[in-house]
Amino acid sequence: GELLAGEVLLGEDAGPPEESRVGYGARRLVLLRREGLWAVRVFDADAPARRAFTGIDAFSYDPEWVRKGTFLPYGEGERSVRVGNADGRERGLGLAGELSFTAPDGTGHTLQVSRVEGGALWAVLADATSGRTPDGPSDATGRPSSYRFRFLRTEAPGADGSVRVDLNRITLPPCAFNDNFLCPFPPPGNTLPFDLTAGERRLSGS
Repeated sequence: GELLAGEVLLGEDAGPPEESRVGYGARRLVLLRREGLWAVRVFDADAPARRAFTGIDAFSYDPEWVRKGTFLPYGEGERSVRVGNADGRERGLGLAGELSFTAPDGTGHTLQVSRVEGGALWAVLADATSGRTPDGPSDATGRPSSYRFRFLRTEAPGADGSVRVDLNRITLPPCAFNDNFLCPFPPPGNTLPFDLTAGERRLSGS
């Protein structure tokens, strides 16, 4: 990079942190705009939280959690529902339709999902393991635990709505790593009533 002398007018960064236009030492400064407000997000490879990071705990891969699903788009187009976010505020969450699948025990379930890049489906979900503490009283019986909610992304559905739902690919939301990320909570109906023992669980040691 080049040293800056004077002033320069910059707009919002569009790429990943390593492509940001402003840095200070090893830090990358990302310019962003949220709800009309400008902010700078600092990415520091030597931050204490990053140095303390030891990995992600995940459930063991199980082919039983790879399910056949069906996507049914909403006839009127995308809907928007108000959901809480990790920062305590409510915001709109765009939903494109419903994803139905059958769990390994034979019970049917439906998730409200959004459309993302390439036509893929994305869901914010919780289940019976969500929010249980690994060593606390709520887990005294040895029941599995995971972060309070998680994300699921599938491939784009076929023309007939069929889609492969690999629940082993469930991931933690960004706010599991840092409180400064804005993550939507699951919309109504997206809390599954069973132990979904698949995908990423929580940060190691948390």
